[in-house]
Amino acid sequence: MTTTTTPITHRDRAVLRAVAEGRCVYAAGTLLVDGIGCCDQFVGPRLARAGLIASQSGPARLTADGMALLATA
Repeated sequence: MTTTTTPITHRDRAVLRAVAEGRCVYAAGTLLVDGIGCCDQFVGPRLARAGLIASQSGPARLTADGMALLATA
């Protein structure tokens, strides 16, 4: 299990919700939300490093830690 000491921002939570809703694709280190590059170019890699989303290319998906974090929000 990977953990992070960086606080999760409101934007991070919004992106995690979009991933949970199936609206995101992770491609070449870039997170696309509704087919558009996320305005925060670092959010995808940051959430992947934190262990909250899977970093494989394709439809973005939450990890178990990402699901748990959203459940507490």
